[in-house]
Amino acid sequence: MWSRRNVISHALQRRASLEALRRPARTLNAPEACDAEPILVTSALHHGEISETPCPICEREHLLNLNYTFGDQLGMYSGRIKSTAELDEMQNNVGEFTVRVVEVCPDCRWNHLIETYTLGDGRKRRRPRREETVEDIYG
Repeated sequence: MWSRRNVISHALQRRASLEALRRPARTLNAPEACDAEPILVTSALHHGEISETPCPICEREHLLNLNYTFGDQLGMYSGRIKSTAELDEMQNNVGEFTVRVVEVCPDCRWNHLIETYTLGDGRKRRRPRREETVEDIYG
C-alpha cells in the first residue's frame, strides 16, 4: 500500500500479555486473555484473512486478521471491516482514514490489536451522503 503512514505496532503490548500468561506467578489467566466477543469471532470467520503466524495460545494455524476502518471522510461507513484488496482501492478514493488490524483465533478466542496505520491520498473530501434507512422512513 503506497500511502501507508503513521504505523503503530502493538507488538510490545501483545508480548507483555503473552508473558503475563506464561509467567509462573500469573497476573493474567487464559479466560481473561481469550475473551473475544461472539460477534468478533463470527466476523473473523466470515471476513477475516488468514494470518501468517499461528495462534500464540493454542498454536493452531487458524489465526485470522480483521482490518477495521475508521475516519471522518468515511461517514456512515466508518467502523466497517475491509479486506486488503478493498483497502488498496480505498486509499485512492478517500483522503485519510485509519486502519486497525485485530488478530482473532476462533478456536481459543484469543484476540489482540496488532497494528494501527493511516491510509489515503491526503486530499480533503466530503463525507459520502447518508443513505436513508428503514428506521428513518418508519421511525
